[in-house]
Amino acid sequence: MSTQIPLRFEFHAAQSFDHYHTGPNAEAIQRLRDCSAGNGEELIFLWGANGLGRTHLLQACSQLADQNHLSVLYLPLKTLYSQPPAILEGLETLQLLCIDDIDAIACDDTWEHAFFNLFNRSRDCGHRMILTAPLPPLRLGIQLPDLRTRLGWGLTLQLQPPDDSDKLAALIQRASNLGFKLSPRVGRFLLAHQPRDMPALWKLLDELDQATLSAQRRLTIPFLKSYLKKTP
Repeated sequence: MSTQIPLRFEFHAAQSFDHYHTGPNAEAIQRLRDCSAGNGEELIFLWGANGLGRTHLLQACSQLADQNHLSVLYLPLKTLYSQPPAILEGLETLQLLCIDDIDAIACDDTWEHAFFNLFNRSRDCGHRMILTAPLPPLRLGIQLPDLRTRLGWGLTLQLQPPDDSDKLAALIQRASNLGFKLSPRVGRFLLAHQPRDMPALWKLLDELDQATLSAQRRLTIPFLKSYLKKTP
């Protein structure tokens, strides 16, 4: 990597493609895989509502690119936005940039121009870029017209929300990844009696994993009811 690049972000092993339930997003995930392997689209704009796994998939792209020996960097713009946009200088030397929450720079003239210049330099180098946001390119509030245009140059993919069967399958897969068994019956109980957004369900599964380990018990409906009564 170029010595100009001042940024390093660790990959989260649990946020891989293997740990993401595909559900209705099989085609989008295949396009992301292809790009992360150095094939397919040079620019992908991935958008979807909060809780559908944009960050998870972008981390997965970063890990897959690294496994394919591509120079790659994951950039969480919500975190980086508090820093001067000069941190973007030199990043065009990387073969893949995975940029999370591009909407964070909307309406900031200095950041928009800095990113516009990075976009052009990266494209001139023939390198790839994957961007994420909660909204499609034209609805982000980007003020710089040329940047708005460029964000729409590549393939735009929308993440689709899971139905109940996909949520159940995702819960079972997540529990398995954590190392415990979630029966379909317990999973359906969770979906019927708890908030149904995926981030809340993931948090609850993490808590249940610790609770069952501490109690040395299996996750059954009676255990779950008892745990939920004790939890504010």
